Amino acid sequence: MNGNALPSEVAAVVATIDPDAYAAATVVSDYADMGQFESLMFIISVGTMASSSTLDAVIKQATDASATGVKNLTTSKAITQLTQAGTDSDKQVIINVRAEDLDLAIDFDFCAISVTVGTDVIDYGVVVLGFNSRNNPASDFDLASVDEIVS
Repeated sequence: MNGNALPSEVAAVVATIDPDAYAAATVVSDYADMGQFESLMFIISVGTMASSSTLDAVIKQATDASATGVKNLTTSKAITQLTQAGTDSDKQVIINVRAEDLDLAIDFDFCAISVTVGTDVIDYGVVVLGFNSRNNPASDFDLASVDEIVS
């Protein structure tokens, strides 16, 4: 890695779930193309959880960005359930995924995070960063929603 590279040149914002107050439901992020990166880091940031809230998350894989053939990763990439009772408000969870975690032999090159709120409402958001771009700079693969990079 180039020691003079900016962080935005080595990591890209490749998927998100926009921060919001989410009711009981499942929300899936954008599907990131693992063909462009060696690894992804999924960062869940949880805000205030209602008294009986639960939050679960698992990494999904697919053969394209439209979620064709979607299924959970063969290697377990699920978080331990977050709860208000477990004092999990205002916490973060990080999930690391390497390209070799996907079923590459059967063309699973894309992955996303699926987040499920069990009851009540939870404030949360997810940012997915792609690392070690196979074609530098990584910022070339930022989502169109990345509004600005300040150096």
